[in-house]
Amino acid sequence: MSRPGLEVADIFRAQGPHWRQSQVGHLSLGQLKVMSAIECCRSAQLGGHVLHCQACDHRQVAYNSCRNRHCPKCQASAAQRWLEARQADLLPVDYYHLVFTLPAPISNIAYYNKHVVYTILFKAAAETLQKIAADPKHLGARVGLTLVLHTWGSAMTHHPHVHGIVPGGGLSVDGERWISCRPGFFLSVRVLSRLFRRLFLEQLNRAYQAGQLHFYGEYQALTGSQCFAAWLKPLRQCEWVVYAKRPFAGPKAVLAYLSRYTHRVAIANSRLLSFDDTAVPLTSK
Repeated sequence: MSRPGLEVADIFRAQGPHWRQSQVGHLSLGQLKVMSAIECCRSAQLGGHVLHCQACDHRQVAYNSCRNRHCPKCQASAAQRWLEARQADLLPVDYYHLVFTLPAPISNIAYYNKHVVYTILFKAAAETLQKIAADPKHLGARVGLTLVLHTWGSAMTHHPHVHGIVPGGGLSVDGERWISCRPGFFLSVRVLSRLFRRLFLEQLNRAYQAGQLHFYGEYQALTGSQCFAAWLKPLRQCEWVVYAKRPFAGPKAVLAYLSRYTHRVAIANSRLLSFDDTAVPLTSK
């Protein structure tokens, strides 16, 4: 794998010390640890080992990786390993890509309640797919699925949503036969959206009643039960975004697509164009 001309680590090493000094008191320990890991990754600071060829006596020093999940270098390698390991899981059928997105008000409180809200998001999305697929009016089959959480959007702002990769069919209730969906159509996104909304809000309300949610700043008033109920009301009526894409171009495309989300970092090295004292231009992808 060739080294890109510019890396996030290069920018951190060049501008990180000054930026951290200017942000004293505003950075968490976790953020500081991520920056340090990326700066040190595959450098002498993390140590390494020597590869020695006894035939030609050639020696090569290989420095250790940081293995941080936010590191572009480490996650690119991890994605490739994941991709290779998943080849055996594919079925010889069409696969569909589904996305379950949270409305902005819930995204805002999710930022301070990540574990609780992300867990509900996963459970509600999975239950929605399984219930609608099992309904004889839609598919009447037990489906398998792979869900991947993504917590930011293309603008790199907080935007939690779940990507789902689902085969175009499933096993009959008795497990004796395969039931395929209609060509080019998996499940009604309108039906999925309505059930997803209901299941998510029911679980969110239960978490609130159990005292598992915390509110800060402009949302602090939601600690009152009446305010929380009033806040929930419009969310029960607005449309929630769920969509499904048509089949991928073969199983290899399925895994290649999903691997980019299972180990995706906010800014890949490939997006960097240049940097100076004032800006870091990026490509759109």
